[in-house]
Amino acid sequence: MTSAWSGKHITVAGLGVSGISAARALAGLGARVTVVDGGDNEVLRDRAASLAAGDITVRLGAAIDSVSDAGTTLPEGTDLVVTSPGWRPDSPLFAAAAERGIDVVGDVEIAWQLRGEGAAPWLAVTGTNGKTTTVQMLASILEAAGLRTAAVGNIGTPIIDVVLSQEPYDVLAVELSSYQLHWAPSLRAHSAAVLNLAPDHLDWHGSMAAYAADKGRIYEGNKVACVYNVADPATERLVQQADVEEGCRAIGFTLGPPGLSELGVVDGILVDRAFVPDRRTSAQELAEVADIAPATGQPAAPHNIANALAAAALARAFGVEPAAVRDGLRAFRPDAHRIAHVADVDGVAYVDDSKATNTHAAEASLAAYGSIVWIAGGLAKGATFDELVAASAKRLRGVVLLGADRRLIGEALARHAPDVPVTDLDRTDTGAMAAAVREAARLARPGDTVLLAPACASMDMFANYNKRGDAFAEAVLALAAGREADA
Repeated sequence: MTSAWSGKHITVAGLGVSGISAARALAGLGARVTVVDGGDNEVLRDRAASLAAGDITVRLGAAIDSVSDAGTTLPEGTDLVVTSPGWRPDSPLFAAAAERGIDVVGDVEIAWQLRGEGAAPWLAVTGTNGKTTTVQMLASILEAAGLRTAAVGNIGTPIIDVVLSQEPYDVLAVELSSYQLHWAPSLRAHSAAVLNLAPDHLDWHGSMAAYAADKGRIYEGNKVACVYNVADPATERLVQQADVEEGCRAIGFTLGPPGLSELGVVDGILVDRAFVPDRRTSAQELAEVADIAPATGQPAAPHNIANALAAAALARAFGVEPAAVRDGLRAFRPDAHRIAHVADVDGVAYVDDSKATNTHAAEASLAAYGSIVWIAGGLAKGATFDELVAASAKRLRGVVLLGADRRLIGEALARHAPDVPVTDLDRTDTGAMAAAVREAARLARPGDTVLLAPACASMDMFANYNKRGDAFAEAVLALAAGREADA
């Protein structure tokens, strides 16, 4: 393995978690590594110093992205560029690489190439929403089956670190973003799922067609199963367009009774008509809907039932027995800020779904409740909100808007839900969340749900969606305690 990389000059784009992982791994295999990053601050300088101690060169500063001259942008002698997921395809660095005929790949591609003899198969998941939850459910199911596994990729430990681990794995549950798939041309999973497709990151991909094509790369070369969402025909089209190994099957999942070669739900039971001996006439019970994250104490939202079915399909494709599906779903614990029940105050439930950073995720979240006071807004990332509001209008008791692009949501509400009371908070400071919770409490009635499902990114007001969710929870708990949160 070392001889294949020894002496190569590799430029790593980005000094984040995946960039650091790739740089250290490749340097350890004998490559000459230079890391470039357009930023220059104390955090990055500390990271650069740490890498420099391992004979890795680091270049920081605006010149990396702002200078278009190939000789300045791309380190001389570069044989390969390894990019972090967020770097745009039209970056000057990549233009310089293309001009010289140098390949650009991502850390997932490097991890795939670094796999050794008898390496663990990958069960891969992508989609606009639900990836992390599904991969965590899948890992929980695999663990319940007694398999050594890890949830990796766009989640948890960097995938290169896991691939190079001294401890062998039986199988990996791999979350892959559209960015990562764009830069992973040789990836060939055991089985893979596309959960759903909706407009997102179009500023990065350039079009919905390009975004969908990158998502569809996850099916290329699949060996056993391509799992798709029956309710989202675009995912099945990606299966139909994929070049897979002979014998690989298309497996659907649905919230209704399953058809042939599908997993679905019958009378509150998750059932399998895909991986059973006589799927034409019989089905296998896997788990009850009530088995999905029972520790939350809340009924499973429809989109989490769909996530569970997708995870179960991938596990069954790997040969996992039904009992492990049930036990894994029971053991699963969702991350914070994903349909997280914070508290009940005066008969009103307060739910944090700060992770709903796009319209598709917000629509799924809104569909889980009957009467809602909706807290929404932030950075729209080029999204429009008419379809979301039109689909959810009948559920809305009221709406509280905040954030930089709240006007876009407000205009959609005026068109499609003109009778719904709207409070427009003309603020983008972090304290606005406490004010939003107070306004939502004023609009809510017993039996309602106050739902933070912003449909927007958080960076106009918060460092990330976690901080936004934390601010919501803090404000709700202050409300429950009868005191004022900082506003």
